[in-house]
Amino acid sequence: MKNFVKLVLISVLGGTITLGAYLLFFDKEGSVNTVQGHSMPVFTTSAAFSEAAIGAEETDFTVIAEKTINAVVHVKNVSVSSGSGNPLLEFFYGPSARQEQEVIGSGSGVIISPDGYIITNNHVIKGARELEITLNNKESYDAEVVGVDESTDIALLKINKEDLAYLPFGNSDNVKVGEWVLAVGNPFNLTSTVTAGIVSAKARDINIMNNNKRIESFIQTDAAVNPGNSGGALVNTRGNLIGINTAISSQTGSYIGYSFAVPSNIARKVIEDLLEFGNVQRAYLGINYEELNAEKADEFGVRSTEGVMITRVLDQGAAQEAGLLQNDVILKMDDIKISNFSDLQGFLGSKRPGDVVQVTVLRNESKKVMPVKLRNQFGKYEFENSDFSNYFIGDLEPLSKREAERFNVTHGVKIVNLKNRSIEEMYGVGDGDIILSVEDEQVSNAYEVDQILKKNQNKDYFELQILTQTGKLGYIRVRSN
Repeated sequence: MKNFVKLVLISVLGGTITLGAYLLFFDKEGSVNTVQGHSMPVFTTSAAFSEAAIGAEETDFTVIAEKTINAVVHVKNVSVSSGSGNPLLEFFYGPSARQEQEVIGSGSGVIISPDGYIITNNHVIKGARELEITLNNKESYDAEVVGVDESTDIALLKINKEDLAYLPFGNSDNVKVGEWVLAVGNPFNLTSTVTAGIVSAKARDINIMNNNKRIESFIQTDAAVNPGNSGGALVNTRGNLIGINTAISSQTGSYIGYSFAVPSNIARKVIEDLLEFGNVQRAYLGINYEELNAEKADEFGVRSTEGVMITRVLDQGAAQEAGLLQNDVILKMDDIKISNFSDLQGFLGSKRPGDVVQVTVLRNESKKVMPVKLRNQFGKYEFENSDFSNYFIGDLEPLSKREAERFNVTHGVKIVNLKNRSIEEMYGVGDGDIILSVEDEQVSNAYEVDQILKKNQNKDYFELQILTQTGKLGYIRVRSN
């Protein structure tokens, strides 16, 4: 009996000690306790999880989705490709005429005005012989191409229809990582498909465009996007258009977790330029640069590990005029933080020559804010009639009647002062040679050459048809950078 009482007393004493230790070490809500120098983790209660989950569940996308799907269209692209022919017959009888085959592609577009202007991706409509737009109510219309910009992969279309539902542009600079967004489009020809996600990152450069003048400063989201979504809308919770869905990161061709959209500020600026000028007005700082990281910061001896360092200030550029110097580190443009070149590229992509921006630089470990008036690639605020032809070729003049008769041609322009010496070195082209066409368009004066070069300024190369003084006819390619 005595042993039993002792056992009970020992049990009670042990329980009391255990309870006291628990209250002392573990039952202090919101604190972190250290035992022998090691940090004890704080376990979040289920109530906290419930609060966050309720917040997500209470986010109602129904009104935004209904508004958006009526402003997102299906784009059908009918193009033509040459058939492959019969290789066995061609082996015995030689090459035969290729048969044309109709190719049908599809994507999405976003109505941005009630009178029928539609924004989409250039790759959705590239090579189209016919374009058909289908609205959410299944009405279909033929579309015309107003203009395209290969460097941002943006195209502007127009249909003959009034009083359309449309989406207003939002300010993509104000988009925050972690905020809710909807992606709306037509994946796999499944019309009016809405997916939700959050903004995962901004100013992503994924090197997807095969163009040396590409502008990649994508909004990255985890909203599901698949083939057919290209050209569709990325909208915020206020129903504003903040991006044009353009690409996915995938090894399978289908969505695996990441999608990318052209920011609305860049897309809007591109289409406004296409409408007002017929081409895109690019703004340049006039610098060579190096992105900073810990290694580069140590190499250059600067404190900042973020930003864009100026390694050279180009003559007659905006940076030179404003007083920016080599080794200045660009930290901000207006109120936009510049962590890498994609940030800088995205900011400049929404500006025009002549715009004044406030540039914050780190110089000798001190910050300076300097106003910079941006210029175009020729160091000017506005294009002049001979800028492109002068820069990429040289001085040109129309053919005289005598020269046209001598070479038996009805069109062409003569090179009278070749300024692009790389053409001479690579192809032997020189003064007195004749340009018959630019990008397969016949030319008869310098103005026509300049307009064609301007129209195709975002291509890597211009193709010229040349007739030399000796009567030799051929094609050359001129780099556009």
